[in-house]
Amino acid sequence: MMMLSQEYILEQLREWMEELFEIEPESIQLESNLYTDLDVDSIDAVDLVVKIKQLTGKQVKPEDFKNVRTVQDVVTVIQNMTKECPSL
Repeated sequence: MMMLSQEYILEQLREWMEELFEIEPESIQLESNLYTDLDVDSIDAVDLVVKIKQLTGKQVKPEDFKNVRTVQDVVTVIQNMTKECPSL
């Protein structure tokens, strides 16, 4: 799988967050904080992890997601998961 572009991932996140949490897509920016700006809670984050797994075909490691605060952090996690060579 090739690494996905930031723009593509951001579009996916906007779609998912609108569908799952009814958040306006234009309010979802890279610098948006998931918890304080977008009001995502830990239960919501689990739903997001499920979507990421569907997109990437890989399980999100909890340690990869525990430091996630912003939309940019989520994009980075997804990009790292879709890099062609797995990190050892």
